[in-house]
Amino acid sequence: MSASPSTLEAPVVPPQAGALETARIFTKHCLCFVLPVTTLAFLLSAPHPWYAALPFLGVILASVEIDKRSRAERRQPAERLTAWPFDTMLWVLVVFQFVILGLALHMVWKLGFWRFDTLIAWLLVGINSGYSAIVVAHELIHRRSRRLQRLGRALLVTVLYEHFYTEHVRGHHARVGTPEDSATARFGETYRQFFRRTVPGQLRSAWRLETKRLGEESMRLTDRRLLRSRVVQGLAVEWGVALVLLLLLGVGPFALYVGQALIAILLLEAVNYFEHWGLVRSEKKVTPLDSWDTESRFTLYTLVGLSRHADHHAYATRPFQQLRHWDASPKLPYGYFGMVEMVLFANARFRETMAAELERTGLGPFANAPTAA
Repeated sequence: MSASPSTLEAPVVPPQAGALETARIFTKHCLCFVLPVTTLAFLLSAPHPWYAALPFLGVILASVEIDKRSRAERRQPAERLTAWPFDTMLWVLVVFQFVILGLALHMVWKLGFWRFDTLIAWLLVGINSGYSAIVVAHELIHRRSRRLQRLGRALLVTVLYEHFYTEHVRGHHARVGTPEDSATARFGETYRQFFRRTVPGQLRSAWRLETKRLGEESMRLTDRRLLRSRVVQGLAVEWGVALVLLLLLGVGPFALYVGQALIAILLLEAVNYFEHWGLVRSEKKVTPLDSWDTESRFTLYTLVGLSRHADHHAYATRPFQQLRHWDASPKLPYGYFGMVEMVLFANARFRETMAAELERTGLGPFANAPTAA
């Protein structure tokens, strides 16, 4: 039986990490560079014959298989950990994102669109954008620094999803686990159903949050105050950039740009889907019982701490390297790579597995029912 929210105790963590411990943790988090470096290597070595391009996708397949076999990581970070190495890591990933996008667009502009290289680039760049753009942006928009928040928003522009900044921080984090939250997947909901509901739902929610901030939730489209809406500004900038690329580089690079954004969004929403699937919040305050966690060591160090989602929702401004493991939070059967594969290609098995775990732990729709021993 799961612990009740009122009885949850914060994990015990070491008070401070020394230089060697900081270096050890930093070195493990360097796994985050494997996919960007692979994508960069592919673009720098183009053009390729099809048989030389195809092996670059091996990093994706290997990541899924390694993640499904990964050992658990339950060690807690120190309460005080030198921040600058991990902040530098984020800045490097930001640079990777813009360089990779620029090289991909140049490759298609120079070599043409109808090539096998374009298909591989679409997959690699799109998956990398799901990571180097969205995962890193997610970390940055939660920081207290306005400069870092703006940097996160710039990353979201590259995947045509800038409204995520408004909806995620002010909408999802406030409403997670409630019927009002478009980003919480309901019990029994398929990924296809969730995607059709959440994408327009999040945009509508972000729009309303901004119109309410500007003084009138039912504001007309002709209202001049909308010019100060962050959502309107984000839509204008992201699609303005896309249209400039269309005018300057042509249809091929534009199609690649929009296509990689679509892959990134599909991956983001697959993660959103399983992070809260079937959970129902029972307290006004968000607790670690309101998010699914994974103990996968590979996911933890490859996706800059994203997998410790329970601690993130309970303490949203805590930096990725200091997110804690909670024994009480519901646990996913695999890390995030394995879970995305299950969500996209074995969704019925995903729903059966998750429902069984909710029943075992007495969470979600089973919160008031007797739990299995």
